[in-house]
Amino acid sequence: MIKAKINNVDIEAPEGTSILAGAHMAGFKIPTLCNHPDLVPGGQCGICVVEIDGIPGFKRSCMTPLAQGMNIRTNTPKLMNARKELVELILANHDTDCLTCIRSQSCELQTLAALLGINAIEYHRFEEKLPIDRSSVSIVRDPNKCIFCGRCVKVCSDIQTVNALAINNRGVNTVISTAFDAGLGNSVCINCGQCVVHCPVGALYENSQVDKVWEALNDPDKFVVVQEAPAVRAILGEEFGMSPGSLVTGKMHAALRRLNFDAVLDTNFAADLTIMEEGTELVSRLKSGENLPLITSCSPGWIKFMEEFFHDMIPHMSTAKSPQQMFGALAKTYYAEAKGIAPEKIVSVSIMPCTAKKYECSRPEMRASGYQDVDYVLTTREIARMLKEAGIDLKEMPEEQPDPIMGDYTGAGTIFGATGGVMEAALRSGYFLVTGRELEDIDITPVRGLKGIKEAEIDIDGIKLKVAVAHSAGQARKLIEKVSEQLKNEGKSEYQFIEVMACPGGCVGGGGQSWGSNMAKIGRRGEALYAEDKSLPHRRSHENPEVNAVYEKFLGKPNGEKAHKLLHTHYYKRSTVDGKILQEN
Repeated sequence: MIKAKINNVDIEAPEGTSILAGAHMAGFKIPTLCNHPDLVPGGQCGICVVEIDGIPGFKRSCMTPLAQGMNIRTNTPKLMNARKELVELILANHDTDCLTCIRSQSCELQTLAALLGINAIEYHRFEEKLPIDRSSVSIVRDPNKCIFCGRCVKVCSDIQTVNALAINNRGVNTVISTAFDAGLGNSVCINCGQCVVHCPVGALYENSQVDKVWEALNDPDKFVVVQEAPAVRAILGEEFGMSPGSLVTGKMHAALRRLNFDAVLDTNFAADLTIMEEGTELVSRLKSGENLPLITSCSPGWIKFMEEFFHDMIPHMSTAKSPQQMFGALAKTYYAEAKGIAPEKIVSVSIMPCTAKKYECSRPEMRASGYQDVDYVLTTREIARMLKEAGIDLKEMPEEQPDPIMGDYTGAGTIFGATGGVMEAALRSGYFLVTGRELEDIDITPVRGLKGIKEAEIDIDGIKLKVAVAHSAGQARKLIEKVSEQLKNEGKSEYQFIEVMACPGGCVGGGGQSWGSNMAKIGRRGEALYAEDKSLPHRRSHENPEVNAVYEKFLGKPNGEKAHKLLHTHYYKRSTVDGKILQEN
């Protein structure tokens, strides 16, 4: 333990604690722009500087550890003036359309300027405008608002290991951009959006489809159906001032009805459907022994990551589509037929905690219905903006159920939103599909939690099934490299079933979630999904009556001919230079 003084307050902290963290323990908040609790500090902004007795000059508190007997000052006039000047310099080189910026009222730079009492900028403004990068279907990059904090680069390289973004050039020509400044849409970007949720300002944001959804909702000739991802019900409340992990399932359904969606359904229904298809696929591969391990495929960010960097693993991927895309295919076939609606009149909208879902729905193979299966994807942030624009306060909504046919779901569908949830849901039903009996203890806790890579073993009538779960693209890289090496050297892997999610924490940590997220909040969102799972009357996907009905009335059987046509897909080998398709698999 280290003993020190901060502004004459005695503190004691473990060795290695930064001055920034120590100050917080002492009740002092040191301002910063580049620091993020989930990232290794880099000291780019310089705003968190402090003075230390006996050490000349300023020290960056995020990168300086506490030392025995240190006497630290965080709020002297010299420090406060230095911070103010630094922020004024940033503002002088920053687009100041604050009133119309997507981050207005949630911008960390705006908040800091107000905190430091900056109401005028004395420095000469740098007015050169750089082109906005709109090459990606998922993410917009505005370099005019970039403050060079480096958070986007760090999360892309350190957490996701994608390296789509880098700090290029020097001096006044410094920019954060893609290789050769080709644009995110022409790079190895996997569309995960982690750069977006880690950006403190409006330099990165989702490619919005709000206007198109408003247009569809106001078109009397269109029938607009909406689905909501499992994770959204544990995140949307944050946009309305509710605490992280607030479960707003019923309020969410009620609010969407008041936006005049013609049918309020639920992605969780399709999550249960995914388990039936994927579980049947797993049983088939276990019997044949071919292409094991089976790797789940619900995360479009992971799919593109795999296509870019590990295309030799394509034979091991489950061909089952994600719940979003299964839902979209059925909305314009099964649902259209059941309701007597011409499929060309149906507009399929999904609400996701994910920017990569915008990319997924635009993939050319996602047209199994004969139309684009999912027309528009809105992030959690986008639907919150729509609700606020319509004057709908989520907190004041009553509790309502989704509509029938494609709205009922089980607890297994709900936990899809948390890392390990797909695996747990699959094992609950996989056990039944193999043995004909129910798994007694369906809470498979070893695959839960925020550990980067988790393992578990389950006995299915004498078959030892070893499974692994990874979340974040970086942890997925570690796991798949290990599996790839085992397959190469030994001809088989120690695992039979693997779940991968591209975002930290799974979908509850997606790139379309609320601004200012961190792993602590992500953990609470996951807990909320497990709480809903426990509260539901059915907790196994094969118990969903609406899923059983869709097979009986329309699809036939899991993995059957019709199910395969509508609910399964294929993947591509891509170039790791620009993401272009090299070969279809």
